[in-house]
Amino acid sequence: MVDKLKIAAAGLLIIAGIAAFYYFEGQSVLLRAGMVIVSVAAALGIVLTSAPGQAAWDFAKGARLEVRKVVWPTRRETVQGTLVVMVMVVLVGLYLWLLDVSLFWVIYDLVLKARGT
Repeated sequence: MVDKLKIAAAGLLIIAGIAAFYYFEGQSVLLRAGMVIVSVAAALGIVLTSAPGQAAWDFAKGARLEVRKVVWPTRRETVQGTLVVMVMVVLVGLYLWLLDVSLFWVIYDLVLKARGT
């Protein structure tokens, strides 16, 4: 129950920051944006004290750890993969164009006899 109240308070704090942004429209944009940033930072601090916030933080730390374990491709592998994709796109495009032209010829010239009359 306490966690739900913390999350609700954080949501209200964000809403208050956005409302303050529009309420003080006569002030400088930098000041108004600062109010929103401070309200979001405070809301994040409140959420991180709740159990779901801690779980999300632990998940983010674990995801960061897993990203460090990824073996990224070299520049050469990336260029080769990109070239293979580009060649395949051109080949499939040519195949589909030939299929379209062939079917158009079969349907209109042979079946319907619509052209050439």
